[in-house]
Amino acid sequence: MTQHDPPTLAAHRPGASRQAPDAPSLSRTTRPWVPTLLYALGFLTVYLLAICTPWGQRAENALFGLGNQGGEEAWLYPLSGAAYGSTPLPPLELSAKPTLMVGLAVTVVLTLVRRCWWQGCAALGIVILTTGGKEVLKSTLPRPDLVGAPENLLDQGFPSGHTAIPAALTLAAVLVVSPRVRPYVATAGVLWLACIAAYSATNGGHRPSEVLGATLLACAWYGLATWLLPPAAAPDADATGSPRALSVITLTLALAVALVSGARNDTLTRSLVSAASGFICAALVWYAAVGRPAHTARRTALG
Repeated sequence: MTQHDPPTLAAHRPGASRQAPDAPSLSRTTRPWVPTLLYALGFLTVYLLAICTPWGQRAENALFGLGNQGGEEAWLYPLSGAAYGSTPLPPLELSAKPTLMVGLAVTVVLTLVRRCWWQGCAALGIVILTTGGKEVLKSTLPRPDLVGAPENLLDQGFPSGHTAIPAALTLAAVLVVSPRVRPYVATAGVLWLACIAAYSATNGGHRPSEVLGATLLACAWYGLATWLLPPAAAPDADATGSPRALSVITLTLALAVALVSGARNDTLTRSLVSAASGFICAALVWYAAVGRPAHTARRTALG
């Protein structure tokens, strides 16, 4: 036996491989800031293509010419709060501010009960920055008239406030609830979002780009907040990940809700476009909340 044998035997000693776990491959590690960047770029792309190009403006303005003006022909109009004596679905019409206040209060209560201080601060930041940011952006982002549109189509509504509220509150709730119920809370939230986004697009209050922009804004803030959280406080993708069946069920229900919420009696095209907008919003929030493994990758890379 040579003097090189002991190291060789030590290398093959039982348990040696268990003591040295494989290092994670950088090529297979998801960079945690990539989703945030993609959401921000998506927001910018939607704004530039839909609002700052003539063909984008023509396409969205043409939707308002399909069917009657206003939302009376929408299936959910009786629940919009605009109909006389109707009670609005939160956060439509005058229920927007109360819905936001209740959502913030529930977030604070959950933070205190679960003592998840970092997650609670991040959740409040998502809601405040999304809803406050949409006000700032709506007043500062220009909407040039590139196609000689009628005066009633010149209003700047990008991003949509009604869509920003359910998107932000859903992502905030995902941060402060228990990991065991997190996928189910996300399911309820994306169904709510699909309903509000699709109806906002079909009733004439907002364009499809405006509801998409609000959702992308909320997702961008969520991605940034979870990236900035300490590793011990960041949501664990393994705990957050939902069963494949739940993802299929959730997205199927979101599609059904969007189709009903976007439906109108007078135009099929506008109904389908509005439903597609609502479904895309729901899918974006679902993917942001439970569908990506960035948090686990970040913890692995740091550990």
